[in-house]
Amino acid sequence: MSPTTVLYVAQALHGLAYGMLLFLIASGLTLIFGMMGILNIAHASFAMLAAYFCFTVLKLTGNFWAGLVIAPVVAGFVGVLTERFLLRPVHKHGHLAELLITVGIMTLILEIVKLFWGTESLVVKIPPGLGGLLKIAGLTYPVYRLFVIGLSILILGFMALILFKTRLGKIVQAAVSDSEMVSALGINTPLVFMLVFGIGIWLAGVAGAVAGPLLTVFPGMADQLGMDAFVVVVVGGFGSLLGAFIVALFLGELNAYGIQFIPRLAPVLMFAFMALVLAFKPMGLFGERE
Repeated sequence: MSPTTVLYVAQALHGLAYGMLLFLIASGLTLIFGMMGILNIAHASFAMLAAYFCFTVLKLTGNFWAGLVIAPVVAGFVGVLTERFLLRPVHKHGHLAELLITVGIMTLILEIVKLFWGTESLVVKIPPGLGGLLKIAGLTYPVYRLFVIGLSILILGFMALILFKTRLGKIVQAAVSDSEMVSALGINTPLVFMLVFGIGIWLAGVAGAVAGPLLTVFPGMADQLGMDAFVVVVVGGFGSLLGAFIVALFLGELNAYGIQFIPRLAPVLMFAFMALVLAFKPMGLFGERE
C-alpha cells in the first residue's frame, strides 16, 4: 500500500477502536436511559471506576486478564447496589430527582478516585501478548487496538444474542415496554430492571478496563467518555441499540480523521454533527416519537 493509503487505513482502524469503546458505554446507557427511563449522568464514572480497579488488580497480581475480568464485575455490582438503594427510591419522582442524585454519585466517585489513587495519570501496561505490532500489506498496527475491536464485537454480539434470542431477553424487552403487565404475570420486574442496570454498568466497566492502556487512567476520564457516549445515545435515538452502534462507529471515525486532518476543529465536530442531526430529527436518527 502507498503511504497515503496506509495513513487512511490506520486512521480508520483508530476510529473503529474508539467507536467500539463508545458503543460499549453507549449500549449500557441506552439500556438504562433509553429503555428503562433512568437518567444516569454518572454512567461513565462507573467506567472510570472500573479502569482504576483494573489498574489496581494489575498492580497487585501482575495479571491484566484478571483485571479485565474482575474490574467490570465489581463495577457492575456497585451499579446494582446503586440502583437498588439510591436510584429506585427516587425514580418515581422523575428525571430531576435522578439527575440530582446521579450528579451526586458522579461527584462521589470522582472524590473517591482522587482519595485512593490521586490526581496523576496512571499507566496501565499492555499484557506482553498484546503489546506488539502486526504487519499486514505494508501496514504496521498495534495488536492491542485490534484486540479492543475484536473483544468489543464479541461482547456486543453475545449481548445481542441474549437480548434478542433468549427468554431472558424477551422478558427484559417486555418489562421495558409494559412493566405493569409483566408484573401481573408474576415476573419480578424490579429484579429485572436491577439486572439490566447491572449489565449496563458492566458494559461500561469493560470499556473502562480496556480503555486504560489506550487513554491512560485519570480523573477526567469519565468526562471524556461520558460526553461522547451521551452524544451517541442522543443522536442514535433513545432506546435504539442499532442507532447507538451506527453513530458510535461514525463518531469514532469522525474523531480519528478530525484529529489527523483538522485538529483545531476536532473537539467540536461531534457536537456540530449532533446539532445538525437534531435540527432535522429531534428524536435522533433511529428514535421514535411516543
